Amino acid sequence: MNGLAPQAPRPLAQDWDWQQDAACRDLPTEMFFHPDGERGPRRRNRENAAKAVCASCPVMMACREQALRLQEPYGIWGGLSEDDRLTIINRRGLSVVAS
Repeated sequence: MNGLAPQAPRPLAQDWDWQQDAACRDLPTEMFFHPDGERGPRRRNRENAAKAVCASCPVMMACREQALRLQEPYGIWGGLSEDDRLTIINRRGLSVVAS
């Protein structure tokens, strides 16, 4: 066993190359990941700003599919929040990996 989760992409460059074209590549990570305790309008505004970046991203769907496949527990990925991804994962009938 290689220690990677079965759904994780293999550690090959071509599996990750799409990230070179990501619209978020040079933006602060704080824009896509909430600080502890962030709630209400401040969180919604930050998430909406991050989703706007994703909406114009040429690799949004690759990012989204990877986040869903890996069941990313935090942040905005491919225009989806944690709650958005959980809804899709549940709708697809996939089991959620405990973190």
